[in-house]
Amino acid sequence: MEQANHTSIPIFLLTGFTLPRSLRPLAFLGSLCVYVLTLMGNLLIIMLVKADPGLHTPMYFFLSVLSFLEVWYVSTTAPTLLRSLLWGHIPVSSAACFIQLYVFHALGMTECYLLGAMALDRYLAICHPLHYHSLMSPQLRVALAGASWAAGFSAALVPASLTATLPFCLTEVAHYFCDLAPLMHLACIDTGWHNHIHGAVIGVATGCNFVFIVGLYGGILRAVLRLPSGASRAKAFSTCSSHMTVVALFYGSAFSVYVGSPKTRPEGTDKCIALVYALLTPFFNPIIYTLRNKEVKEAMQRVSQRVRILLKGP
Repeated sequence: MEQANHTSIPIFLLTGFTLPRSLRPLAFLGSLCVYVLTLMGNLLIIMLVKADPGLHTPMYFFLSVLSFLEVWYVSTTAPTLLRSLLWGHIPVSSAACFIQLYVFHALGMTECYLLGAMALDRYLAICHPLHYHSLMSPQLRVALAGASWAAGFSAALVPASLTATLPFCLTEVAHYFCDLAPLMHLACIDTGWHNHIHGAVIGVATGCNFVFIVGLYGGILRAVLRLPSGASRAKAFSTCSSHMTVVALFYGSAFSVYVGSPKTRPEGTDKCIALVYALLTPFFNPIIYTLRNKEVKEAMQRVSQRVRILLKGP
């Protein structure tokens, strides 16, 4: 009976970051700027891909899907971060907490699958250039994008539903959003079995996709090294460098949190690392894809020129 009473906790308390009051406004303004710029950068990529015919290719289709995902991904946790920086500890209902947990992990696992689809696109473009457009047809690219979303949101049901059914004895979540590890620490029972299930599900979504991406880039590397000229090799590498940078940033920060036991890491480490993959990675993605991409820069110039002509009128 006592355990059943613990499951009815209506409110969790997010402790956020422990900062001096004098630093909170600065941290809030900095995080707000990053959030706003993230939204603007990813929305800009979506509009560019839609507006410029030169970007109507499979690679930029997947990039626009990734940018659309990043808009929602960063919006899942950034508002909670801003509230915690402004007011310190913030209450959140248990229903809202579990919804945030589910959506955050669903979007994160969707990004894992989507990065795999983008690696497949680059593999086909470089290793099978003559058949690339027939292989990566509009139907296939839509199917790959849709499958990524379906797989991510389906896989996230398991850890989210298992966590939501736990009996909780404590209410203070040592994080700035509702994540798996800090919620598991509040449970009244031993969560070892749950951790194994979570690790298996998240491991399949992240680990298998990472191995898939590494395997595809192994094939890309072999194909590029066989190209006759240095210019051809440089061009091939340049089309993959942005994607490889994003993969390294996303997987590196995610693995550092979800691989291994949280008890072996210093207190507060997970919150800091979470800022990288939950806030900074979506912020850097449009920068990585635009500053290092000549086609995107040229598309921005063409679209800007058309906009200026429209504004001048007849």
